Amino acid sequence: MASNPIPSAQTRPGVTHQLCAWVDNLKLDDIPEDVRTRTKYLILDGLCCAIVGAHLPWTEKAVGAILDMEPAGDCPVWGYEKKVGPLPAALMNSTALQGFELDDWHSMAPLHSNALLLPALLAAASQQKARGMSPTTGATLIVSTVVGYETGPRVGLCLYGTHMLTRGWHSGVVFGHAASAVAVSKLLDLPTDKIEDAVGIACTQACGLMSAQFSSDAKRMQHGFAARNGLFAALLAKGGYSGIKKVFEEPYGGFLTVFSQGSGKEPPYLENELVKGLGQTWLLDAIRVKPHAAMAGTHCTIDTVAALQKAHPQKLEDLSAIKGIKIEMSEPAYHHGGWKAHRPLTTTGAQMSCAYVAAVQLIDGQVSLAQFHQSLLDRDRIWELVNKTECYHTPELGEKYEQRVTITFSDGSIITKTLDAPKGVNPPLSNQEILDKYRKFTKGLIDDERRNSIEKLVLGLEELDDVTSLEELLAGPILNPIA
Repeated sequence: MASNPIPSAQTRPGVTHQLCAWVDNLKLDDIPEDVRTRTKYLILDGLCCAIVGAHLPWTEKAVGAILDMEPAGDCPVWGYEKKVGPLPAALMNSTALQGFELDDWHSMAPLHSNALLLPALLAAASQQKARGMSPTTGATLIVSTVVGYETGPRVGLCLYGTHMLTRGWHSGVVFGHAASAVAVSKLLDLPTDKIEDAVGIACTQACGLMSAQFSSDAKRMQHGFAARNGLFAALLAKGGYSGIKKVFEEPYGGFLTVFSQGSGKEPPYLENELVKGLGQTWLLDAIRVKPHAAMAGTHCTIDTVAALQKAHPQKLEDLSAIKGIKIEMSEPAYHHGGWKAHRPLTTTGAQMSCAYVAAVQLIDGQVSLAQFHQSLLDRDRIWELVNKTECYHTPELGEKYEQRVTITFSDGSIITKTLDAPKGVNPPLSNQEILDKYRKFTKGLIDDERRNSIEKLVLGLEELDDVTSLEELLAGPILNPIA
């Protein structure tokens, strides 16, 4: 059943206010049961990724630097048995969650929702409790997460979604500030006008350069900037600080006006996408969960190579017989993952390169955590194949996920395969597969009792009286998965 219908065009206010009013009015019972259930499994996947990422070398580097500049506080740093203020906690925990290219992504408007939302929400809950406020319930966490899941992609669709990646923006960081702000505002129970203040404060901080993908540690942290800044915006609004009103539709210096400049699109932006289908169409249905530890645009490469391996096992037994590998893809995927990789690469660069992950799949038969151990990144066998690989934008493959891999051999023979979409998109990972992923990737990183307790609390969130009990479980020791 539809909930909270949008007023008629004759009476309704601007889209920013409409969004904020919907956030304010949404109740748990307004959310269909299957959407609530999927939300819990998505949250579990986010916490899985945070556990995997907590003690990766680049996460430890970030945590060490930030702890050196921040005093103790009330909010746990996951995996470190340390507590800091809410803003650095959100930043560090998001950096962990985004630490291994294993986390969720949205197929319509690219962003990593859990990295934007969960660290900010749980930091806000811990801070509120430490200040004597009522504990945040699991039901509140579900509703707050849902409004963030719904907001981020809608901001993205206003700017033509994947086109922002093509233009060189780190799209999730641009789209994600508002998502974090509305989610935390909902958790803090702010009224509509204060939510609009929070969104205005958040949106003026939005930015994100996709050049961070070329071996930069900052790639791991950029969604953390949005998580932190959205939390900051909501806390400021709670304290009475005013933000930009009508920030999305303002013609001079407004969010959509500015970020659409130079887009080449007509119209430059699609304002009504912000509120289209609110309470009726649930965009969290297009949040995708990753089976591979690599950037989403590489997944069709991996699955297409795997399909060739299955169809031609004898042909691909001797990889030295390969003369060339051609990978064809859509424009967004080409700009994101089709760039020419050069030796040596960091883990960040390797996980963002279609040529590199194709070589990994051919050699190891999988693209998972172990493949990105520092000692394996510079293998001669990998680079022999990477140097034989060329990536192309092929317009006929469309705007989305389709890819074609063609392998030519020294004897002149050719094998080729085209896939419409990778596993995780078509079909999406089921709730059971998400649970299996959680159990598989966290095994051995924390003790089984903690693993089971986190799983039980998340999947029973409606009955949880205080979500800080979940965060305390995350705060304990966590091992490095690629040590």
